[in-house]
Amino acid sequence: MTDSQQAPARTRAPVTIGVTVYGCAPDEAALFRELAVHCGVTPTITEAALSEHNAGLAAGNRCVSIGHKTRVDGAALRALSRAGVEYVSTRSVGYNHIDVEYAKSVGITVENVAYSPDSVADYTLMLMLMVIRDAKSVLRKADVHDYRLNDVRGKELRDLTVGVVGTGRIGVAVMDRLRGFGCRIVAHDSVPRNSADYVPLDELLQVSDIITLHTPLTADTHHLLDRQRIARLKRGAFVVNTGRGPLLDTEALVRGLESGRLGGAALDVLEGEEGVFYSDHRDAPLRSEVLSRLQELPNVVISPHTAYYTDHALSDTVENSLVNCLSFESGNHHG
Repeated sequence: MTDSQQAPARTRAPVTIGVTVYGCAPDEAALFRELAVHCGVTPTITEAALSEHNAGLAAGNRCVSIGHKTRVDGAALRALSRAGVEYVSTRSVGYNHIDVEYAKSVGITVENVAYSPDSVADYTLMLMLMVIRDAKSVLRKADVHDYRLNDVRGKELRDLTVGVVGTGRIGVAVMDRLRGFGCRIVAHDSVPRNSADYVPLDELLQVSDIITLHTPLTADTHHLLDRQRIARLKRGAFVVNTGRGPLLDTEALVRGLESGRLGGAALDVLEGEEGVFYSDHRDAPLRSEVLSRLQELPNVVISPHTAYYTDHALSDTVENSLVNCLSFESGNHHG
């Protein structure tokens, strides 16, 4: 064979891995398919949340990606383990929907993802401004063409003290934004990370006009604002929660609001939100009495766990979930 007749050199096909993606909405699915091509991943995508009954979709894949909207129980984790899964990447910062220690006991590593903290930080400031300016009442009146001024005047952030509980990436991003409004900022965290004015939690509750929650949900932070601590808040204080619902004792919060002791609340997350948020309940009665009571109050703003939901954050979440799986397959994961 002459040089001109030599067989073409063989190129090795790129190595690909399979990842099963559960609880994947159509917009996420489009991103997974787009990014998977560039990452060397073959995705199996389902809109259904992970359960014991569909864990078999992961057969042949060591890695799966799950959403945060549905709790993952022990039966589902055992089924994943039987299917050969060794790694779960949850498309969220929080782990409270999955028992990480139980997963470890059945041979599964669980890791979270990082995404743009600006999504939640921007939304937190929006909720904060809405609740101190009584925006819910203003907009409801405008919707029925009542354009009179409210009886209650709004407040300006520069005149208030804001207490930031939890100073991870999101908490720090919230403080960065607050500085532009000229308000006093105090902070509390078990591990102070920057030059903020850190104070004990009880002091923060006593001096703050607004308390905003950004700490992870753990056994230690469950009902961090319980009945006793809510009772210590300044009269007329506002509570903002874009972290996790159970950081608040919701029943105690409702009592403080209904009694008029608290000035208002803005909640993007709620205890018992599972099965309520992310579903259409227009033609069915709400199963959550506490949610119904909150929504009847004119000084409470409720949104359905949507602070994270931006183009940028969604892209980060999908990309980092794939990166997590690739790192695990290569032995470079940090779990």
